[in-house]
Amino acid sequence: MQEPDPLDMLDAAFAAHARRRPDQAASAAEFAALLRDPEDPFLRTRLAGHFTASAWLVDRSRTRVLLTHHRKLGLWLQPGGHADGDRDLRQVALREAEEESGLAGLSADPAIFDLDRHWIPDHRDVPGHWHYDVRYVVHAGEDERYVVSAESIALAWRDIREVRDDDRADASLRRMADRWLGVQ
Repeated sequence: MQEPDPLDMLDAAFAAHARRRPDQAASAAEFAALLRDPEDPFLRTRLAGHFTASAWLVDRSRTRVLLTHHRKLGLWLQPGGHADGDRDLRQVALREAEEESGLAGLSADPAIFDLDRHWIPDHRDVPGHWHYDVRYVVHAGEDERYVVSAESIALAWRDIREVRDDDRADASLRRMADRWLGVQ
């Protein structure tokens, strides 16, 4: 039996997300179109834009989310990072959550939770570029004590209602908080 094509699986995941979240149908179509770009969109060297994946990392009570004070961007965001050639973006989100938090026993939901295309400004020798970020819900295991990695200034568990209501928080964080609270 032939292995399923990862690009076909991701394409189907974008279509399923568009059906579940009509408000993100246009984004899902844009992300799906990027899949077949001749310049590999899973590599960060594609400076026209490339895939990243991140984790809406919730605690066992499902009321808090783990955020990282991102060292390069200086913002409180969800853990995440570059695909670096990996076409399984769910695994990328899970790996990045583990690496950035030091948490063990994490698990990721199979469905896409959110899509966000955002601009990353110039940093050192890397010009500004677009991130096509695919976000997954990741659940904490038994031990919720995190370890701050070199990629972060700090980590913190934040009440999801407070994130939703925080006008200073990143707009996509508030959107995900609102979506999360709507499904609970």
